[in-house]
Amino acid sequence: MAKLSNRFWFQLHGWFSLPIWIIFCFVCLTGTIAVVSHELTWLANPDARASNPNNLEKKSSAELISIVQNAHPTAKITTLMTFEPYLVHAVSFTDKDKPQAIAYINQYTGDIQAINQGITFTGFMRGLHSWLLFPWESNYSIGYYIVCAMAIVMLGALITGLVIYKNFWRAFTQPKLRLKQGKKTLLADLHRLAGVWSIWFLLLMSVTGLWYLCQAILWHANVDIEPHSHLISEQHLPLSAMDIPTPNFSLAHAFSVAEQKFPDFKGSYIMLPEHKRDTYKLFGSGDFIFYDQYSYGVIVNPWTGVLESVRQPTDMTVLQTLSHIADPLHYGTIGGVWTKIIWFLFGTLLTGMSITGFLMWGGRTVRAAKAVQVETPINKVNASDTPQLTTQEVN
Repeated sequence: MAKLSNRFWFQLHGWFSLPIWIIFCFVCLTGTIAVVSHELTWLANPDARASNPNNLEKKSSAELISIVQNAHPTAKITTLMTFEPYLVHAVSFTDKDKPQAIAYINQYTGDIQAINQGITFTGFMRGLHSWLLFPWESNYSIGYYIVCAMAIVMLGALITGLVIYKNFWRAFTQPKLRLKQGKKTLLADLHRLAGVWSIWFLLLMSVTGLWYLCQAILWHANVDIEPHSHLISEQHLPLSAMDIPTPNFSLAHAFSVAEQKFPDFKGSYIMLPEHKRDTYKLFGSGDFIFYDQYSYGVIVNPWTGVLESVRQPTDMTVLQTLSHIADPLHYGTIGGVWTKIIWFLFGTLLTGMSITGFLMWGGRTVRAAKAVQVETPINKVNASDTPQLTTQEVN
């Protein structure tokens, strides 16, 4: 009975991965690259580097937006995004000859180093990993569901793998890697060793992936996790706003309001008003390292300069908290470049595990097929195929 049970778990472990092996491996590989996509951009694209040879002070977001506006007077600036200190800021805008463009502006020198009118490498890799670049229809994507479902596959493979691998904890103190006992043994040792050392990573990816699946279902059901920013009522607009489109209070004032509310506020995503009833939306990070770069936020009225609403971790609901801690845990941004390197290494291990698992299954399948071809027992030969001897032939 024990042997039957082990065989059942072994087959179940294989079926959790093998039927969709290519998709699973592809998601692991693209996710591993996406973790260090900013660093790869820095290596490959000199225009994305925020060089500061003269040790200049960092310019404010308002100054950077003014520089882009002066360089493109007819442009409509929509957002400003900040990244790692070694990467330039990105100012998104639309213009007469540029339906959608991003200005790479050095936050130290104020130089516009490039104008990008296509998809960025980071955006491409995140999209490829998150929803396989399937189109979004309204508020859902089939590709997003497919990728999120890989969390179920990963969790099932983890549980069944631990059931199969008896006393798996010995791999921490007595790792076994037999290099001279053939390909089959080496692949099995690599697969088991990588699996045991990646337990925490597999569990983390599974849990965050399951949350993304729940989030997709909520989006599809039109459940709002974050409250929408209210538009300014026309009754509360000053008379000057009817004729003059320029707000009374600048973005610099909105930043001062944010810094008064959150002294450690680090703006990472700034949205300018799109119309006269819109507001300044400033989102950033604070002193909670496990929350993403959008966990703090202020909404400021551009006409009155009044703080309309606030976002902070202490006021979040359970769903909002999960939404803001999932990305740092999934992509390893909680500790900067050092945790990214750790996530990249274990992502590489996970991709390698899917490959070694497939190679092991392929080897067993080929050996089983050869064994069936060679095996021809006498008792399985059809009696109708045996020559019948007549009485005369016997005599």
